[in-house]
Amino acid sequence: MNYQRLGSTGVKISRLGLGCGNFGGIGSAPAFFGMGETEAQAAELLDRAWDAGVNLLDTADAYGGGRSEQFIGNWLRRKGSAVRDRLVVSSKVFNPVGPGPNQRGLSRLHIARQIDASLARLATDRLDLYLIHEPDPTTPLDETLRALDDAVRAGKLLYVGASNIEAWRMAVARGLSDLHRLVRFEWVQNSYSLLDRSAEREMLPFCADQRVGFTAFSPLAGGWLTGKYRHQQAYPAGSRMTLRPEPYTHLAVERVFAGLDRLAEAARERGVTMEALSLAWVLHQPHVDAAIVGPRTPAHLASALAALDIALSAEEAGALTALFPRSIHEH
Repeated sequence: MNYQRLGSTGVKISRLGLGCGNFGGIGSAPAFFGMGETEAQAAELLDRAWDAGVNLLDTADAYGGGRSEQFIGNWLRRKGSAVRDRLVVSSKVFNPVGPGPNQRGLSRLHIARQIDASLARLATDRLDLYLIHEPDPTTPLDETLRALDDAVRAGKLLYVGASNIEAWRMAVARGLSDLHRLVRFEWVQNSYSLLDRSAEREMLPFCADQRVGFTAFSPLAGGWLTGKYRHQQAYPAGSRMTLRPEPYTHLAVERVFAGLDRLAEAARERGVTMEALSLAWVLHQPHVDAAIVGPRTPAHLASALAALDIALSAEEAGALTALFPRSIHEH
């Protein structure tokens, strides 16, 4: 396993992080709570990731209605403090965790409650990394930053970052932090893949300039870069496109399917899978510290880990980039 410093912080994370969004559900959507991986299946994935040297576990308070954090916490109890102390555990706050008006968002009230709830479910005394899951325009940014700063000073959080955020909002947040001497967002976790290069317009240049870390979620574009979706064929049962297709419906066009066919050919020529080659492209990008993968099976995890052994030249990475027209990133 390869490890990388997260931005300008001192913490080192594995180049692949284990995304636990399907533990006990499918992301944060209440309609899918109780689906996804069972606790036994989650424990097997955690074991395999640990054995491979993955030290970054990525979850959120709302994943599976709290089941994701609970499954991880039960696994950590069994493994003991020696394992916990070698892991970097990351969680998030924003999405609804109940029907009440104060059970969502980034208010001081909600953040304080959810940090304590996450710590209890994860069976740990601190969260190594903590992200706002997305911005909350209804709450003053100053309030959110002060709540996070208090939690860092209390030793409950070590580093904080932001997900699903724009570069301008990151700049404003870090400016407020510097002005008021508050904890700063140290890294960004946004979508980035061969099929979603929107981060290249503003966010990645911002991260490079400010030495802010970047971790890529959905590096396989919701499964599109695995080859499971074929032109004019039904989507596989239980796949993302049958459960939560909305973020990816714009990809169901001929030029994308044509690019996927060429990607499959490039993978065959190298003797690797499409997903491994696609992940290798993400990890090749100079300002990406890690990619968050969400394998559903040990075989999926093994394929993702194979990306670490693929070294791309600048010419090879450029050829992969050229497979998909820039227009698909402007949806």
